[in-house]
Amino acid sequence: MDHVSSKPVDFFLGTTTPSGFRGYFEELTAEPGIQMYLIKSGPGCGKSTLMKTLAKQAAGPVQRIHCSSDPDSLDGVVFCGKKAAIVDATAPHTLEPAAPGADEIVVSLYHTIDSAALHAHREEVKALFAQNSLLRGRAARYITSAGSLLLDSRRTAGCSTNFEKVRRYVKRLCARLLPRTGGRPAEQMRLLSAITPKGPVFYSATAAALADRFIVFRDEYGAVSRLLLELIRAEALARGYEIITCPCAIHPDEKIDHILIPSLGLAFLTDNSWHPVALPGQQTVRCARFLDKENLAAYRARLRFNTRAAQELIQQAVALMAQAKACHDELESYYRAAVDFSKVEQVTRQCAGLLELDPATPS
Repeated sequence: MDHVSSKPVDFFLGTTTPSGFRGYFEELTAEPGIQMYLIKSGPGCGKSTLMKTLAKQAAGPVQRIHCSSDPDSLDGVVFCGKKAAIVDATAPHTLEPAAPGADEIVVSLYHTIDSAALHAHREEVKALFAQNSLLRGRAARYITSAGSLLLDSRRTAGCSTNFEKVRRYVKRLCARLLPRTGGRPAEQMRLLSAITPKGPVFYSATAAALADRFIVFRDEYGAVSRLLLELIRAEALARGYEIITCPCAIHPDEKIDHILIPSLGLAFLTDNSWHPVALPGQQTVRCARFLDKENLAAYRARLRFNTRAAQELIQQAVALMAQAKACHDELESYYRAAVDFSKVEQVTRQCAGLLELDPATPS
């Protein structure tokens, strides 16, 4: 896939949703021709540092996959030019090799841990694992409640949507922007946003790096943009494009929020209070044009309540996720004290060799 920028770009590949953790790691492993490297280790054992080092050494374009539980850490790196990816293959996004060595390559860091030193703090470690799980579960319940309210708003707005008008608009838009290529369509699944301990995070800079034309759908409720992006996705694939599809962080299995087509330098983005979009030269489409405003007016109070309540619930979820991260940081401190990081560095060099990276290459 051609990229507008050779600089690293940022995505998530998993997030906490009303249905629990939803990851796209399996989808990554299914991308044609990709070589997967699966890291196995405990918390605080240098997985993220290893991946950051490899990302800096890559001469070609890379996608940095951030952890939604800690956006400063990496869950993976995709080396676009090399058709390879290295990912954290431990819970909650556990990946097991289908054909170890023959297909996936397992990168184990377990041998770097001094088990005797860690065993001395066995009870503390087990208690921190349990506390972290408890806090994450509580945060997930708040996200579930917020998701129910946002789904109610989307369905309410859907009852006032002129779907035929939306379909006609997409046909005209795609005829103008997406000439047929005769190429082989392909799709990457990535997340541009997630609920994190820092609040909702949206990597708008990634869109700016991969595109220079932006069609932005302003839609607070998501009913219109949901149909718009579904239809655009279908048209883009039918016309032979390689696309990056970015599902909604709250309802990823039901709604697309963004589509990037790097070969055209084109991005279709959804703009709302969760991920506001402000990019130079963007063309903003107000989705209210597809709504029956008189019909929708009868539900204004309900929609306002849903929005306010969902925002408060997400704030509570973020606070609990921050507590979970603090718990995880304490857990990592026990592991870091028991890890031989010279062995981690040795594994990092071995991975760089397997990936044919240049240690002298600047980031």
